[in-house]
Amino acid sequence: MNKTVRFLSIAALAAFASLGAHADEADASQFATQFETQRTRAEVRAEAVVEAKTHSMEPAGSRVATYQSTADRAAVRAQAAEAVRTGQISHGEIGNAM
Repeated sequence: MNKTVRFLSIAALAAFASLGAHADEADASQFATQFETQRTRAEVRAEAVVEAKTHSMEPAGSRVATYQSTADRAAVRAQAAEAVRTGQISHGEIGNAM
C-alpha cells in the first residue's frame, strides 16, 4: 500500500506541475500579428472586388481531359473477346493462373 500511495502522489504532483505549461489566454492573443502597410483601404477593396469577379471555385487541375474515340464498339468487344480467348487478359474472379 505504501508503494501505491507514493506512486499515486508522484503521478498527481507531475500532473499538477504540467498544467502550468499549457496555460494561456483564452482569446489566443499569442497568435495576433501586427501589420504595417502602405496600401489604403480602397486599394485593398478594389483588389478584392477584381479577385471575386475573376476567381474560379474549381480547383486548378481538377478537369479531366476528354477523349473522343473513333473506334467502333463492336470492334472493341471483338478484340476483348479475342484477348480473353487467347489468354492475354484475365476473365472472371480468379483471373489468369499462368
